[in-house]
Amino acid sequence: MAAAISATLVFAARRRPLVCSLSSSSSKPNTRKLVLYSKPGCCLCDGLKEKLNAAFSLSSGSDSLNDVTLQVRDITTNPEWERAYQYEIPVLTKENSDGKEEVLPRLSPRLSAEIIQKKLLAAFS
Repeated sequence: MAAAISATLVFAARRRPLVCSLSSSSSKPNTRKLVLYSKPGCCLCDGLKEKLNAAFSLSSGSDSLNDVTLQVRDITTNPEWERAYQYEIPVLTKENSDGKEEVLPRLSPRLSAEIIQKKLLAAFS
């Protein structure tokens, strides 16, 4: 059970609902990566995950998020993450080309999936 708790969830964006797989490897080449810092029992985190899922399922054509990988990190499994984000979650970051994470502006839970999709596309452009 402890191994499952410390594992990192990775969601691959598809036209269908997101498929979850456990992975500790780095992202694939030519893949854009988002990291969501979360913790169990966080309703804001769960709400953002649902909105991101909906935004990914809208993706098609030039407005595609199909190559975006969403990694969900449980801050309770890493003291450094917990210190950094315990009062801020959910925190969404994007991985830059140099491998460093950039914190994205907080997405309101009231935003539609369409607006979230546009904001994510803008963050990667």
